[in-house]
Amino acid sequence: MTNLSITAPAKINLFLHVVGQRSDGYHLLQSVFQLIDLSDEVILSRREDGDIIRQNPLPNISPESDLVVRAAKLLQTFSTTHLGANIDLIKNIPIGAGLGGGSSDAASTLLGLNRLWELDLSTATLMHLGLQLGADVPFFIHGHNAFVEGVGDKIQVMDLTPKNYLIIYPGVAISTQAIFSDPYLTRDHSAITIMDFTERFPEANLFKNDLQDVVVRNFLEVKTAIEWLENYFPDTQVTMSGSGSSVFCEIPNSNDGHERLTNCMLNLPKRWQGYKVRSLPRHSAYNLISTIN
Repeated sequence: MTNLSITAPAKINLFLHVVGQRSDGYHLLQSVFQLIDLSDEVILSRREDGDIIRQNPLPNISPESDLVVRAAKLLQTFSTTHLGANIDLIKNIPIGAGLGGGSSDAASTLLGLNRLWELDLSTATLMHLGLQLGADVPFFIHGHNAFVEGVGDKIQVMDLTPKNYLIIYPGVAISTQAIFSDPYLTRDHSAITIMDFTERFPEANLFKNDLQDVVVRNFLEVKTAIEWLENYFPDTQVTMSGSGSSVFCEIPNSNDGHERLTNCMLNLPKRWQGYKVRSLPRHSAYNLISTIN
């Protein structure tokens, strides 16, 4: 095999709690990650000369900051392979949206090159490498909806009810690092268990995104997007995903719900993007993941 195309699905956080901070500065989180059918596509071709070539690079992103390039070079160094790769990316997930697009792209790059370079590294090894690239990367390598804790390294598989969601991206990219560095961020949310979530979700007072208040304080666009969705869907909880800027809600499975969805999409403000998405039971490239131990 010399060429491989692999999907890189987005995720939403059904809740996100910041429960502490380690001495090294990393934040301890609890969240439920739900995979969705909005996805990028990573296209890989093997090179015999060892070069890592990024084709059609994203504007304003240097090779040093490009997660797919970093993932490829990290795997190349770890495995000591003499092989290289051409890497192209079809980007559908908005950047800086809190949907995990960059992390998912990195994970799919690791998964794809593990196959393309015939390395036969285990899922656990790839997850360990992925954690060096970002806290969300191990989740995407793992490939299942999950209750995620720690710095992204503790993952428990969850079976979640299939649902349709509406995601609004209000046209502003947000730096995760800046939000976690904000002095107004609450870092001591009481920890919950997976049983708490299973039995009591979606009680709004228990399950929220602790980053949301900080983001709303700094980005009027996100506050406006939340209020916009609440106006169309007052009977369902509107939540920000990740560190923003995307916000989402469940679409009621009714004629009225679908009518409200249509009206909302038709009246989106300029610069906003709306996505009707379906939850996934597992990573869309799970067949590739399940072939490694």
